[in-house]
Amino acid sequence: MTMHNKQDVSVSRRSFVAGSAGLAFSFTIPGFLGAMSESAAAATNAAQKTIGGWITIGTDGAITIVAPAAEMGQGILTGLPMIVAEELDADWSKVSAAFPPPVAAPPVYGNPDPLIGGILLTVGSSAVPGYWMMARMIGAQARRVLMQAAADQWKVPLAEVSTGPSVVIHQKTKRRLTYAQIAAFATVPAEMPKLTDADLKKPSEFRIIGKPLPRLDTPDKVNGKAKYGMDVQVPNMVYATLLRAPVEGAAPDQIDDSAAKKIPGIIRTVPLNDAVAIVGNSVEAVFAGRNALKVTWKGGATAGYNSEAALEEYVKRLRDPGQKGMPLNPPGDADAAFAKAAKVITSEYQTDYVYHAQMEPMNMTASVNEAGDAAEIWVGTQAPTVVSGVASGVLKTQFDKIKVHQQFLGGGFGRRIYWDLVAYVLLTSKEMKRPVKMIWPREQDVQSALLRPMSAHSMQAALSDKGDVIGWKHRLVAEATLGYAQPDELVKTKGFDYLTLEGVENKYAIEGKAAEWLREDRGTALAAWRAIGSGFNKFAIESFIDDIAAELKMDPVALRLKLLQGHPRGQKVLQTVADMAGWGKPAQSGRARGVAYADIWSTPTAGIAEVSVDRATGKIRVHNFWNVVNPGIVVNPKIVESQSESNVIYGLSQALKERITLVNGAVVQSNFSDYEVLRMSEAPEIHTTVISTDDKPTGIGEIVLPLVAPAVSNAVLALTGKRLRHLPMTPDRVKAALA
Repeated sequence: MTMHNKQDVSVSRRSFVAGSAGLAFSFTIPGFLGAMSESAAAATNAAQKTIGGWITIGTDGAITIVAPAAEMGQGILTGLPMIVAEELDADWSKVSAAFPPPVAAPPVYGNPDPLIGGILLTVGSSAVPGYWMMARMIGAQARRVLMQAAADQWKVPLAEVSTGPSVVIHQKTKRRLTYAQIAAFATVPAEMPKLTDADLKKPSEFRIIGKPLPRLDTPDKVNGKAKYGMDVQVPNMVYATLLRAPVEGAAPDQIDDSAAKKIPGIIRTVPLNDAVAIVGNSVEAVFAGRNALKVTWKGGATAGYNSEAALEEYVKRLRDPGQKGMPLNPPGDADAAFAKAAKVITSEYQTDYVYHAQMEPMNMTASVNEAGDAAEIWVGTQAPTVVSGVASGVLKTQFDKIKVHQQFLGGGFGRRIYWDLVAYVLLTSKEMKRPVKMIWPREQDVQSALLRPMSAHSMQAALSDKGDVIGWKHRLVAEATLGYAQPDELVKTKGFDYLTLEGVENKYAIEGKAAEWLREDRGTALAAWRAIGSGFNKFAIESFIDDIAAELKMDPVALRLKLLQGHPRGQKVLQTVADMAGWGKPAQSGRARGVAYADIWSTPTAGIAEVSVDRATGKIRVHNFWNVVNPGIVVNPKIVESQSESNVIYGLSQALKERITLVNGAVVQSNFSDYEVLRMSEAPEIHTTVISTDDKPTGIGEIVLPLVAPAVSNAVLALTGKRLRHLPMTPDRVKAALA
């Protein structure tokens, strides 16, 4: 099947055409086949013969580089091509980027990071760290092929040729061949050159990496050429939407679609396991039809669940010493430290559920073939391989019979990892025997939200008679994020949920540290949310550090610097942000500053918030936020800066506003009218410093967010003397704390 308007996923005027005139380089990940199913492996072998590869060099000099990671606004469609182009020694002005072609098997493009396991999946700030060496080697091997082709043409030794931007040079004779000229006569060898890390450039030799180059996707996003899932059009397509059960696990009992069918443009309704799809000729028709549907529901695993009451139960578990959870660190050293403590201080913190609130509502277009055993899917997804796998399971077919066409994502950061639309749209397409474009209205998106877990924390610190922090205990009560969608993964990890528990560790030099997770199982629909567990775990940890500083009558920055002994990168970002913000100097009248530090995905970062509080309304205003991040080698400092600013906005939104509540198992909120997010008028001035080192690149996509809430809470404490212990820090909670 072909699209009605063939999508050009290139982000410049140059389109990517696999197998076009010129050179196309294809690469695979060694060892990946052994981890795949037999059907996926078969698809892999076929794909290696047909896929154009990572790099295409045209006879006009145009260079197209595939960027396999999902582009959800984080700039990866520029960052990954920069890495390849650096080692290719490409003329950057001739480079464009493309999404991978629509294949089921991912071996050519899969992320080799151990977190990802060689599939197409964009999560955990892993794109640059995961593809770093692979992308460099791909560029270096292609460059070597070009050099060898030129040397053969000139009949000179390979050692005598070198490269400049998109040109091969023979210095002795001053001869030059452009990559475009070489593309006209060269062929790609059956086996790529064997190179080692020693053949790659040294950081001092970089001329593309490290430069604040403009993003390749910006022009098409400005002029409207960029295609998102919502833009997809397929011949003979119909539209659909869902009325989904308001409670997890409920099913339709009685369906009255008589009023819906009277709406012009409505074709029919399709009952599904826990929803009713309504199909029509336009978006407007199916949305109106959805509103006219009358459905009664039966069952539901979470019926009767009340999140506010449940959080109170969390706190009771925290305070019950008889309640034991999963130990995350050996408790022995911590117990010994507490046994000899001169003083023990304790604090508690809580956070509510939050929803992703991505700008583009969830949507997916699918076409199931007449036999019902193959499909094409068009979607903006963080997980093309997962979509393929789930779809093959839904249709009970082979993995290689599913093709996923990647689109731009109108916001993701966890939400678009998941596969909850796949079965709905495929079954509807199969029933209709034609392509279906399914869109959830915002109300359905909120009420079918996959949530970041709510949490409750008990923190304890043991202090010596000299004022040193010698012991640390962190008790966390929360649901297992993996427990909802990937319970089999929890079995593999022996119950350790690395999503919920992300960020519970800390780099502070404390003699005895212990953490304990008391797992809840409420049946709630959960998912990764930007920074996942770090968003609530660092709130508790970094707020508590300031509580300790207050007890010791010690400056919060000075205490952190002391606790970061032996961690110079951490000390550097902290001292740098303190200098940027003028820490230690008086703030403007009516304002105060608060600091926080985090180190997740091996990237140290520190932030300072400057706030004021309107005591009459309870509103917190953040006027300035300073942050410093050190992600090792920085591919594009402008993109890292933008990512950091985005983290601050997301972080402030979840710190001050975002909150989901469930009553009788159903989400209460329905749209941005009652699920508030930060507005432009509420955004602070953001001041960012990016420190680049020669260390291997580490994650950046969600690194700064965990700083924001504790920095704001610490600033409010400095200003008012009152600690805000519950996220979000809503006006009513602020007024209650100040009363």
